[in-house]
Amino acid sequence: MDKRERISQFVRQIEAAGDLNTENVASHPFYRAYFRCWNDQKYYDAHDVLEQLWLNSDTPDDNFFKGLIQAAGAFVHLQKNFEHPNHTKHSRRLQPAARLFALAEKNLATYGPRHHDLDVAGLLHLLSTTREQIISSEFKTNPWSPATAPKLHLRS
Repeated sequence: MDKRERISQFVRQIEAAGDLNTENVASHPFYRAYFRCWNDQKYYDAHDVLEQLWLNSDTPDDNFFKGLIQAAGAFVHLQKNFEHPNHTKHSRRLQPAARLFALAEKNLATYGPRHHDLDVAGLLHLLSTTREQIISSEFKTNPWSPATAPKLHLRS
């Protein structure tokens, strides 16, 4: 099963559960799937599922989606680094993570404090704090762990 089929299957499951309401973005199944994946520490899947919404739209929310995708991508780097700290490639993921955090912050900054039921100000604080922890350790300490992984919640 390729990436597109896997994402489509995941979204169909969400739709079957009654989450489909396309009247606003906060109810869109791809948007909601992003947060479900994020909270399950499936950052790569979160990135992929929201990318489907971002790539297939041309709206004033493009940078918002891009920032969320970059945030998930940064946490992919941290997760891989945590899981494989001595691996040749994964041991060098802290600098790319910090760069993605900064890009995500830039793309999300104009959407706060709340946008599409997301506490953007809180997310920006999380991204900035995590980035600063990485930088202040001189890219030697990964602040992420499965036990302390951040959760994102939508609130209307």
